[in-house]
Amino acid sequence: MAAPEKEDPVFGQIVSEKEKRKLKSLNEKKRAEWFGFGMFGMVGWSITAPTFLSTIGGVWLDKNYPQSFSWTLTCLILGLVMGCFIAWNWIIKEDK
Repeated sequence: MAAPEKEDPVFGQIVSEKEKRKLKSLNEKKRAEWFGFGMFGMVGWSITAPTFLSTIGGVWLDKNYPQSFSWTLTCLILGLVMGCFIAWNWIIKEDK
């Protein structure tokens, strides 16, 4: 049986650097997944909240100031458009 050769210090350094990069990559991947879940929730709330609040305002307007059109439906659509605009702007900011 032959005696084991001495390890090359350069080889050990290369392996160590590759290991560090691999671990860093795995850690960043986990963060990206949680960031994606967080963004999904933020987009949902930024659309839902204005839509819900404007619909409540529309119901109040329908009770107090009846018109030939539905304030509730009008405010719901306006709230939805406003919420989508807010979500779009937030995503663009986060993407930069």
